[in-house]
Amino acid sequence: MRTFIILGIFIVNIHSLSAQKLVPTDFLFRSMAVGNTDSTVNNMRSNVITEIILKEDLQTNSTLVWLGTGLGVSVIIYSDTVEAIPDTSGLANSLPSSSAKTTTNRLPQGGISAMAAGSDGTLFIAFAGSENDIPVGKGFVFTANASAFNASDSTINWTYFNQQTDKEDKNYPAFWSGFFEGLPITVPHQNVTYDIALTYDDNDKVEYVFTASWAGGLRRIKFTKEYNDNGDVIGLIPIKWERVPLPMDDQFELNTCEDTSWDTIPDPNSPGASMRVVKDFYFNPRDPIDGGNHNHKVFSILTYGDTIWVGTANGINRGIFGGYSEWFGYCINWEHYSYPAYNLSGNFVVGLALQMHKGKRVIWAATVNADDPTEQRGVSYTNNDGLSWNTALLGERVYNITAQDSLVFAATANGLWKTEDGINWARYKPAQQHIPYSTDEVLANEVYSVAFDTSDNSIWIGTGDGVAHSYDLDGLDWKIFRAEYDIDEDYAYPNPFSPYTHNVLGGDGYVRFHTNEWSESSEIKLDVYNFAMEKVFAGSFDRTATSSGALKWNGRDMEGRLVNNGVYFVKLTYPEGYNIKPSPHWVKLIVVK
Repeated sequence: MRTFIILGIFIVNIHSLSAQKLVPTDFLFRSMAVGNTDSTVNNMRSNVITEIILKEDLQTNSTLVWLGTGLGVSVIIYSDTVEAIPDTSGLANSLPSSSAKTTTNRLPQGGISAMAAGSDGTLFIAFAGSENDIPVGKGFVFTANASAFNASDSTINWTYFNQQTDKEDKNYPAFWSGFFEGLPITVPHQNVTYDIALTYDDNDKVEYVFTASWAGGLRRIKFTKEYNDNGDVIGLIPIKWERVPLPMDDQFELNTCEDTSWDTIPDPNSPGASMRVVKDFYFNPRDPIDGGNHNHKVFSILTYGDTIWVGTANGINRGIFGGYSEWFGYCINWEHYSYPAYNLSGNFVVGLALQMHKGKRVIWAATVNADDPTEQRGVSYTNNDGLSWNTALLGERVYNITAQDSLVFAATANGLWKTEDGINWARYKPAQQHIPYSTDEVLANEVYSVAFDTSDNSIWIGTGDGVAHSYDLDGLDWKIFRAEYDIDEDYAYPNPFSPYTHNVLGGDGYVRFHTNEWSESSEIKLDVYNFAMEKVFAGSFDRTATSSGALKWNGRDMEGRLVNNGVYFVKLTYPEGYNIKPSPHWVKLIVVK
């Protein structure tokens, strides 16, 4: 997150969090195309994968792998074929208000900041962009037929909303049958949806969708069922957006299901009328130094049954939904857990996951250090619904957590971790593809997303260098999917290349070389020359060796020193007799440290 948050017509400094790499914004909200082009030939939108959603393909009974990338949405079918969902620049902020909606067969352009799938075939996607280094929410889409997607007919009808904002005079947002006092959030800047969670009605149809929108707080939209002429449920109809109050920083609980939790005040918009408001409460996502609350900056959500967990910049909130009454309507009671009163590693909660194993429930949280210098990055978890908390992986920057039965996976800045008891953790090696003539590796330490496919007990991970899939729970062999920009040409990417920031693996940054197709060539020689045509590096790559990894260079000369900034020429030489073209292949590369 950047240093400034724009709320309504004023600017709020969030200096206490500015030093944190709160989200990988460099890929969430910016194009990550190779060679300064947005077009790929295999329909991978980007090599940077921030979200992975697994859904059953109703036609083939296989798994559809929905990928949220820095450039939009792609889908992997049959664990093999990659398709892209078309987009257009004409959608974002095109509707007259944030409550308006439109039906479209295209998505907004932008990075994917959140995805969620329903058990009834629905899929929800949030988009974001960047303006002058400020993250901007670009809206929200949903479809009721994501499970019917296939390669022969990839057309899907989506319902699109602008990013949710408030009217400038909306100081009393509606909340169930009452209201609460709060600061209106009137612009999409810093109002980005970072997580989505769903609740269901008695027929297992999506009833509410909750969104975590940082400066926009916690919001929800109600859905009702859509029927055909035969009375069959064919989809969902969005009804109404609402804001949901969360405890203020100094509140350990917030109850709205009790008469004593409400005040009756004059209605400012209806002379002579009155309105019910939550007592002693004001929504304000400014910093505490400015009278605001970090707990109103919402980042992560988890729901099940009558329970909702919400992660913020000030800890974790557990909410229990109350039943309906004439007086309260539907209500919610909150408990608020934060550092140091509770044993969280840190107060900034960037991810939540539910584990069910042998009848026991464990809530996992990716917790990052926020205000207090004694906080730590790591994982926090509870096996008694928040009464007590434990910590693990202290010092690790955790982006995402998922759990299945006894297994828990954590995607972190240092790779993928696995545990079966929460205490002992094993770290996976960077993903490698061990196929002769197709050997490859992920050139990135960071793993941003992870998903477990229960249909075949396989693992999917998203990185800054593509998505990888393994049937081996130990992760010894992977299949890697990555964007290609011209299968018939030799090129380097990223280009320009920085050894400090690009494809960082084991302390070194790498530039990768894509080669055109050739038949069964084994060794490739790689020579790098500076602008004066002086050779600075010489190496080779054996395609037949399953451990050879990627064809890459770390920007260092033959003495191990990083080369200077400038233009370099790379010669790729294929073995004599196997080369399709008679001459070596040259690639121009710019190094900018």
